[in-house]
Amino acid sequence: MLLWLLLLLMLLLLPTFTLLRQQISLEARLLWLANLRHRVAWRVLCWAAAWQQRRLEQTTLCVEESQQQALTWCLQRAWGPRCSSKGSTDMNTFRNRLPLTNPSQAPEEENEVHLPPPTSNQYSGEASVQATLLGLVALNKAYPEVLAPGGTACVTPTSPWPSPLPWPGSVLSWARPPGTKDTEALLLVALRSPGLRALEAGTAVELLDVFSGLEVKGEELAEAIAAGNTGEPLPKRAAELREALKQGSRGLALRLWPQLRVVVTLDAGGQAEAVAALGALWCQGLAFFSPAYAASGGVVGLNLWPEQPHGLYLLHPGAPFIELLPIKEETQEETAPTFLLTEAQRGEEYELVLTDHVRLTRCRLGDVVQVVGAYNKCPVVRFMYRLDQTLSVRGEMTGEKMFSEALAQAVGQWPGAKLLDHGCVESSILDSSDGSAPHYEVFVELRGLRNLSEGNRDKLDHCLQEASPHYKSLRFRGSVGPARVHLVGPGAFQALRAALASCPSASFPPSMPRVLRHRHLAQLLQRRVVS
Repeated sequence: MLLWLLLLLMLLLLPTFTLLRQQISLEARLLWLANLRHRVAWRVLCWAAAWQQRRLEQTTLCVEESQQQALTWCLQRAWGPRCSSKGSTDMNTFRNRLPLTNPSQAPEEENEVHLPPPTSNQYSGEASVQATLLGLVALNKAYPEVLAPGGTACVTPTSPWPSPLPWPGSVLSWARPPGTKDTEALLLVALRSPGLRALEAGTAVELLDVFSGLEVKGEELAEAIAAGNTGEPLPKRAAELREALKQGSRGLALRLWPQLRVVVTLDAGGQAEAVAALGALWCQGLAFFSPAYAASGGVVGLNLWPEQPHGLYLLHPGAPFIELLPIKEETQEETAPTFLLTEAQRGEEYELVLTDHVRLTRCRLGDVVQVVGAYNKCPVVRFMYRLDQTLSVRGEMTGEKMFSEALAQAVGQWPGAKLLDHGCVESSILDSSDGSAPHYEVFVELRGLRNLSEGNRDKLDHCLQEASPHYKSLRFRGSVGPARVHLVGPGAFQALRAALASCPSASFPPSMPRVLRHRHLAQLLQRRVVS
């Protein structure tokens, strides 16, 4: 049907093409034709999005049926020697025969065996298609003209849109060297276009690395623009880049692209800190939008509200199959019953449980969501924190949310400091106790502070004691030593991310760890300590 629609449009426009060829120059004809192709592609995309919107309305109104179909699809795709529930898609039978699993408890080598390798097309399935199509339409509605020709640039090899688009995508896409995998080349193309309205990156941590690299290689990039390495020489634009860099990090994006309105990245575990750093420094004054929340098993949440300052996501009732495990003070019993989407209660927190067709396991993701509303009969959630990012040297269980808040409070007391990234290690991983009590080793990358005084380092431990009575009690008895804070040099966490991505089993998007469990990763940061 889509093909016939395109053929009809071309036949109707053929007389216009003939007339225009006789009246306007070649350059004007090419520009007119490009704009026409863009308008046609956008209409096709809107038509497809409207169809997917109707599908979403249907599935979110009939949630029980939609989840049953998702479970059946996952089981049928995964049937094999490991599937003990073959022949039955009853949810109670499924839950009884497949116990909950927690991949964070497995050794790294075992995880590497079972995880699928990353692919350029991050996800497949209806949820990823809907996230892309509905996200593009919602973004264009919230920020008119951002998707106009030449208005968008992606500066990373990976895209924030979960599903690649066919023909409309190639017409609507930004200028990009064909097949390029080089971040620097993509950034150079974006820098040559001062009229950008939207800046895209695979994830927020990747964009953080892009801006950090821009400050380091700014002069080199300016010379390439002036020399015309990727097109005609643009000495004036090169001068604008140099002047923008001279004024520092804060607000750099808007100085480079005065019409920029929104930053688009894909949300996943561990991205909030990078978003905060970008918003406070390079992307100050800009809105952020993530079309979806993704995990290694697929797209689990759709963002239909770009105007919301903090991402709200509709939990999709299709594949992968989602269950909700109630949270009680950040702990749950292994035998606690899971809920389906229709059973979610507003205001409550749940851990996501995912079943996909790649690994037939009911996998506890560790990602905790809070239900904040409903879309038809499906819950709308906000992602809160991750249970698996927990520090414990004496059974105290310092979770990601508590630690992040304590660290933010401590950094707020360090004059001029802005936190870019951090990672934590239990002292036993690095054998750093040296006969003293076990403790936390904390690595931070900062902007605005080159050295940490002993007084500044002590503030984190004080904030942790204020946040956790249990930790304070252990510190008072001497069972736990004071947290040791180390300042790492620029690029340390970029190197950590490169090491994580180089693993053959690395998934996309990368779930940025805050607690490192493996010595070689902790030592990578340890070697880059500057204070």
